[in-house]
Amino acid sequence: MERVDGGGGADRADRADRSASADPRSAFVLSNLAEVVERVLTFLPAKALLRVAGVSRLWRESVRRVLRAQRGVAWIAAGPVDGGHPQEHCLVRVAARELENVHILPQTVLYMADSDTFISLEECRGHKRARKRTTMDTALALERLFPEQCQVLGIVTPGIVVTPMGSGSSRPQEIEIGESGFALLFPQIEGIKIQPFHFIKDPKNLTLERRRLAEAGLLENPELRVVLVFGYNCCRVGASDYLQRVIGTFSDMNVIVAGGQVDNLASLTSEKHPLDIDATGVVGLSFSGPRIQSATVLLNEDVCDEKTAEAAMQRLKAAGIPERNTVGFMFACVGRGFQYYRAKGNVEADAFRKFFPGVPLFGFFGNGEIGCDRIVTGNFVLKKCSEAKDDDLFHSYTTVMALIHLGSPR
Repeated sequence: MERVDGGGGADRADRADRSASADPRSAFVLSNLAEVVERVLTFLPAKALLRVAGVSRLWRESVRRVLRAQRGVAWIAAGPVDGGHPQEHCLVRVAARELENVHILPQTVLYMADSDTFISLEECRGHKRARKRTTMDTALALERLFPEQCQVLGIVTPGIVVTPMGSGSSRPQEIEIGESGFALLFPQIEGIKIQPFHFIKDPKNLTLERRRLAEAGLLENPELRVVLVFGYNCCRVGASDYLQRVIGTFSDMNVIVAGGQVDNLASLTSEKHPLDIDATGVVGLSFSGPRIQSATVLLNEDVCDEKTAEAAMQRLKAAGIPERNTVGFMFACVGRGFQYYRAKGNVEADAFRKFFPGVPLFGFFGNGEIGCDRIVTGNFVLKKCSEAKDDDLFHSYTTVMALIHLGSPR
């Protein structure tokens, strides 16, 4: 995408604008024309808006206003039906096509993809056994599709939860096996700040600097409301302890904390240095702003059928989080899903849809879950709807469901 303020090549149109504005009658016509132009431009996707912004000063200002008004979250989804191409992951292929139709200018992107096809098996020379290596070419291909100034965070996990494109009321899918992925596109939203953060485990220096935590919005931030947090390469020695140390710095605050343990970190464009795929660390997004409302609910091992899954969704519904311009997240253990529910698939995603039919749901099947029952409401009063302790955030064989409301879209 080109930048909106690219300008250039429109001198004649700008001179026409200035000469016309000298005549009061022309100014009246132009003022009404601006409303008409702006109305027409609302029907164009973001890429088309950026292209037409160079027509004239009037169009350029209209494009800026239209893009500022687009506050809703958009997404790109890909599933097994889009897969099967040997040279390209389905998420890259679908994103290249669908980004032409997106109506927002993304400032932050969170994408998740399945490990099996996003990561390739390559034989190491000099070794008899093959080992996994992250295919960074796939991640780079996906990153290049987004605007240069966009912050992209991408992770790969054993399974994906995704809502098909078209409408938030589409049935979300639990894809435990197969090529799949999604990209959540967050525009710049007035009064809301979304910041990526990343902490790498360094055996020689285990100190967590308060300065870095504050820069990520995790400390000394009275407007912090939600933290989505993911530990990667957590099978390494000491990785789980490091994850708990990082989360322990902000878990006792009145904020929503949700996420889990994933296989690998694939993208983080805010980093100045190339990613080390063999490193162990913690990555995520912090959401700050008084307009944000959020809630989480924990589905423990007692939730084992459709009835108990729906009862958990009733607790989440009781939080009273507004459902317009709201995103749902599902972070589940790989031990749940189809086999856990006695060969019945999509149980938890369907339970969510029953109570939140207009809220899109995204997430993953991972190797450990982070979260508990919490509510952060409009007046920022933390409530609990279960007996979970403050420090009881780390689980296995569970599912964490979360809602994040980002204020009215317009």
